Amino acid sequence: MSVAERGPAVARTVSPPVPVRRRSPGPAKAVVVIAPLSLAIALGLWGIRRKNTMWGDESVTYQLAHRDLSQIWLTAQQIDLVHALYYAVMHEIFGLFGGGLLTLRLPSVLAMSVAASGVGLLGLRLAGPRAGLLAGLVFPLLPQVQKYAQEGRSYAMVCALVTWASYALVVSVPHRARWRWAVYGSTMLLACLLHEFAVLALVAHGVTLVVSRVPRPALRAWSVTAAGVVAGLLPLAICSAGQSGQVSWIGGPVRLPYFLVVVVVGVACARAPLGVRGPVRLPALAVPILVLPGLLLLIVSLVKPLFVDRYVLYGNIGIALLLGAWMDYFHRRQRSSRNAWIAAVAVLAALVPPSLTLRTPQSRSNDVTAIGAAVRKEGRPGDGLLYLSGRHRILTAATPEDTRFLTDLALAQDAVSSNTLAGVELPAQEIAARMLEFDRIVAVRAAGAHSPTNPQEEAKTSTLRRYFREYGTTRVNGARVTVYVRDHGPAPKAGPGSNSPGASSGVMR
Repeated sequence: MSVAERGPAVARTVSPPVPVRRRSPGPAKAVVVIAPLSLAIALGLWGIRRKNTMWGDESVTYQLAHRDLSQIWLTAQQIDLVHALYYAVMHEIFGLFGGGLLTLRLPSVLAMSVAASGVGLLGLRLAGPRAGLLAGLVFPLLPQVQKYAQEGRSYAMVCALVTWASYALVVSVPHRARWRWAVYGSTMLLACLLHEFAVLALVAHGVTLVVSRVPRPALRAWSVTAAGVVAGLLPLAICSAGQSGQVSWIGGPVRLPYFLVVVVVGVACARAPLGVRGPVRLPALAVPILVLPGLLLLIVSLVKPLFVDRYVLYGNIGIALLLGAWMDYFHRRQRSSRNAWIAAVAVLAALVPPSLTLRTPQSRSNDVTAIGAAVRKEGRPGDGLLYLSGRHRILTAATPEDTRFLTDLALAQDAVSSNTLAGVELPAQEIAARMLEFDRIVAVRAAGAHSPTNPQEEAKTSTLRRYFREYGTTRVNGARVTVYVRDHGPAPKAGPGSNSPGASSGVMR
């Protein structure tokens, strides 16, 4: 071969390669973050006051957050230790911005908005910009997300922390930097301290890494981090185990159908050939966090009922990711976007009725504002006030002016001074004696609740049945407010006889 023939080949060899310009992820990332964030804030602010009403669990937050930190801690020693950190956070927020209804709910709106942007970033990293944007937009539209974005409880904050812990996990897998795993562990621990059942997300993350077959160093780093999270949670779990009576109201799975529907839909979406990428695949992250936490609670519920939908609210991260990736796949398959637009409009139209319903007082299991108003309306100054049972005193405690002119017949020590939620009640004989001093008694019962069979509750019900008659009942969302008037017959003597077997023949047991 001549030199002339070899020349061009040498020239091609030494020619520098043309650099390939990669599109900057900056604009796409900004849209994926800002659009879901904005939608979540808009939906969260829409009807946030719920006609200026509050329900029972929010009422507990409202009352405890108005106590000082030492009182919150002393109360947590007796009840609600699992929520102590959340009450402390809300106490500080109330101190900065005032303790009104908006301040009660806005932290949840902001937390869920941050979660929506995190879901968008997860989708961006695992399946691309369009899938990320769609997932981030789907998340705040989910009915369960809309509901708890407007509640003064810890669940929205926990959901946000689990979302960003999941993002930290996905980012940490390709790297060996310890600080990344420290961020993941710290975020997960904070979520668990806000609500213990966030630890179930840790289990889901472990399954994600195993299914994804990540390198052993990454799996080892996760194992060490997870052990640290469990160790940090352990003291709280041990101490709160003594307060397991708090969940005694759970008779069976609460709002199970929603969980079953999203699991079926999510698994169906995962079967499609989604456009996934990276060492952690989107279905490997989304399916475990959607299915496992709820499934584990259902399995435990075979022994002790524990399943409540809000305890695993963060499972919505999974269904949002799967729906976003599936919609991206559906869009790529369609030559025309017409069908995609028709489907999107149909889904949005279907979401309108539940979205409207969630912003009404009737969407919650009770309405303490309406209960307090009914007590104020039915009671007269100087009437007696009775709670059946005493733990339902919290139903009117958020607005003391509703009961200001009534006499609480069973109360020995109020909730604040006793560091409890509902105060301390008098002995049974004293309750019966005080009841007999009044001609009218306003009684408050939670709807569907049965009074516990302790001496105080037996004294209340037996005295009402023997010496009073029902004058009228007002039914409101979550409670019955009944006025009893005295049957004037021979003056009975209050004392041991009022609780004797013969005297309590009409007691509900």
